[in-house]
Amino acid sequence: MLQFQCDYIQGCTPEILKRLSDTNNDQFPGYLADDICASAVKKIQKAVGIPDADVWFMIGGTPTNQLVIDSMLQPYEGVVSVTTGHVNVHESGAIESTGHKVITLPAHDGKMCADELRELMKRFYADETFEHQVFPGMVYISHPTEYGTLYSKAELEALAAVCHEYSLPLYVDGARLAYGLASRHTDVTLEELARIVDVFYIGGTKCGSLFGEAIVFTKNNTPSRFFTRRKQHGGLLAKGWLLGIQFDELFTDGLYLRLGKNAIDMAEYMKEGIAAKGYPFLLDSPTNQQFPVMTNEKLKELEGKVLYSTWEPVDETHTAVRFATSWATTKEQVDQLLALL
Repeated sequence: MLQFQCDYIQGCTPEILKRLSDTNNDQFPGYLADDICASAVKKIQKAVGIPDADVWFMIGGTPTNQLVIDSMLQPYEGVVSVTTGHVNVHESGAIESTGHKVITLPAHDGKMCADELRELMKRFYADETFEHQVFPGMVYISHPTEYGTLYSKAELEALAAVCHEYSLPLYVDGARLAYGLASRHTDVTLEELARIVDVFYIGGTKCGSLFGEAIVFTKNNTPSRFFTRRKQHGGLLAKGWLLGIQFDELFTDGLYLRLGKNAIDMAEYMKEGIAAKGYPFLLDSPTNQQFPVMTNEKLKELEGKVLYSTWEPVDETHTAVRFATSWATTKEQVDQLLALL
């Protein structure tokens, strides 16, 4: 069975696995108060180009989003997301469970439009009853988006300008950040992302680690008592060095970007092969998620042979599906998929 349903179907890179094995009998202080975590933090600070960036390791994406959003909002505020945003559709109401509303804007191939964000804020404060409503308190986007698309540097700067105008923190979900940074069609580097936004996280779970994400506050804007808040949200790992080891390896000798590049190379190879066979695409994704449109009859033929994500119906006889590559995808696997098509 070929598996292209997501980008977290395998364990971790050999480099991380070896380091975990080599240190398995060593002893460390708990709760990330160890030298390996300190080393990983310094490497991330160097990579983002901000020596005093505040870096916090977490166990997974959903608790990361919940923690950042809940800790940065006042009780009367909500977070602005596009309708297709992960926090709006795929996190089981994790944000709402903290008492914060997700305020939605239309998605344009998964992206938020700065002009529509500004219009939302103008309408909100023009309403004389705004104090009776949920205040837009921060903005959430993901890079890449749920549709594999990327924000350009200009688009990020336009969103940031609106956010600064209304004192809204701009938060970027980087679950697949390695694949965005490695795309052949991006003009956004890790340093530029860190310069533009207020807080983001570096995804590990989907990008080569066993688990874990790294939150980065870029403007000396970490919420108070963040360590305690992290534990309150269930994101503090007692054996914290396990996270430190993984990110210390990911940010050694450019491994994080190399892992992203493999996924992109395989996705581009897959895209070219699928297009050559005459299949159209729902949209043009420049990252590791590809969305071909296939007949429902063809999809029945694939049952039991390949796993994929059913994305959305296009018409009565056609459906858009998602094939995702990862840091571990091989050319042989892609060739087998293309043969089935």
